[in-house]
Amino acid sequence: MNVSEAKEWVNDIKDSRRDFEMAHCLEDELYLKILREIADGTCEDPQQVAKEAIKTQDINFPRYCA
Repeated sequence: MNVSEAKEWVNDIKDSRRDFEMAHCLEDELYLKILREIADGTCEDPQQVAKEAIKTQDINFPRYCA
């Protein structure tokens, strides 16, 4: 993953916030994808990608966990 891809994911999550379950799933998938790529050594710029991804926390939608 690169910074541009992370920005696209964040925008997709923002666009999905009305369907908060979808937005929450996308957010979880984004974080997991980034962690896997960091672990595999395939994330282009882990620090910048993480900075981009964490912006999802500023998107207002309900996050429920069971």
